[in-house]
Amino acid sequence: MLLEARHLHVGYGDATAVWNVSFDVDAGEIVSVIGPNGAGKTTLINAIAGLLRCRQGELRFDGRDMARVKPHDYCGHGIALVPEGRRLFVKMSVEENLELGCYLAAARSARTQSLERVYGLFPILRDKRYQPAGELSGGQQQMVAIGRALMARPRIVLFDEPSLGLAPTIVDDMFEIIARVRAEGAAVLLVEQNVLKALDVADRAYVLEQGRIVAQGLPGELIKQPHIREAYLGI
Repeated sequence: MLLEARHLHVGYGDATAVWNVSFDVDAGEIVSVIGPNGAGKTTLINAIAGLLRCRQGELRFDGRDMARVKPHDYCGHGIALVPEGRRLFVKMSVEENLELGCYLAAARSARTQSLERVYGLFPILRDKRYQPAGELSGGQQQMVAIGRALMARPRIVLFDEPSLGLAPTIVDDMFEIIARVRAEGAAVLLVEQNVLKALDVADRAYVLEQGRIVAQGLPGELIKQPHIREAYLGI
């Protein structure tokens, strides 16, 4: 198993936001975590990315205990995050933002190949590579955020609400891109409120509510559960 989380507790200050959460992501797999606003999805993915420390539990990546790894070293072990809201440097060019993803020596040595890979995935970014990132549309900015993560040559990409704020016509393209990221060799952990899209692209899924996993399984099985259909699909 590539990523293993066991009985994780994560929080802020005295408040615990994620309780006793366990899940797995295998190599070459897309795993979705769905749930309502405030369920703890972003807290969970930030802990996997090393931005928050786990208070209890065990997090292992490729067999390594990540509690022993410094947060700034997570990327070097093959974990990359596409954060909610994209978080680009809007006055820097598209290509400058992309190059921030390959600041580690191993990734920097493959800079040219990685740029070509990103521009192959997002041809529009090649045309706009010298343009300030803040001048791009929301969908194009999301492409830059994904491309920046891929520049690190990760083994797993963590997506936090990638469809947030995007026009409906762009959302379908975004999920196709996520599938392509997996097809090119990286595992994917996807946190997403668009339940139908998240389940459609996933191999397996977990449902997070009030900081706890309340259901898990194959997407086709989850979508049949009355609670899931009523709470998330309005059926």
